Amino acid sequence: MRRPNRAPPAAAKDGPRTNDEIRNAQIQLIDQNGTNVGITETSLAVKMAMDAGMDLVEISPNTTPPVCKIMDYGKFKYSAQKKAAEARKKQKIVEIKEIKLRPMIDDHDYDVKMRAMLRFFEEGDKVKITLRYRGREMAHQEIGTKLLDKVKAAVADVAKVEQDARFEGRQVVMVLAPR
Repeated sequence: MRRPNRAPPAAAKDGPRTNDEIRNAQIQLIDQNGTNVGITETSLAVKMAMDAGMDLVEISPNTTPPVCKIMDYGKFKYSAQKKAAEARKKQKIVEIKEIKLRPMIDDHDYDVKMRAMLRFFEEGDKVKITLRYRGREMAHQEIGTKLLDKVKAAVADVAKVEQDARFEGRQVVMVLAPR
C-alpha cells in the first residue's frame, strides 16, 4: 500500500519567539532601557526593535497580552549559554564506589579498606559495601553481620546508612552516603 507524501514536521525552535514569530496582535512592551512602554501593536514593536538595531523577544508568552522586550537576542542567547555552562561546571556528580569485604578479613586488610572508604566519603562519593560469603561461611552469617555493624560504627560520624544491609544470594550489600 502506498503511503501519502507527507512533508516533514516543522523543526521545533528552542528558546523564546522573536520578531515576526510573535503572532499576537498586541503585546506588553518593555524597551531596551527596561522601561515599560505598555500595550503596543506587535508590528509597531517589531519596527521599534529594528530601528534600535535589536530584536523583539517574547519574555513571558503565557500572559495576556504576552510580555516582550527589545534586546540583542544574540547577546541574550550567549549569556544564557554561559550561565548553563557555569552551572554544569559547578555540579558535582556523585559516584558509587564499591568496597568488597569477606567475613574473615584480617585487621590490617580491614584498616586499608576503611582508609579507602573514608577517602571516598571526603571526595563526596557514596560507598557500596559488598560482603561475600564462600563455602561454609554461609553457616556463620553472624560474623559478617558483626563486621558490617563494626563498619557502620566506624564511619558513623562521616557517613549515614542510605540502604541497610540486605542479602542478595551469597552476598550482603549495604550503601553508605557522606553526611
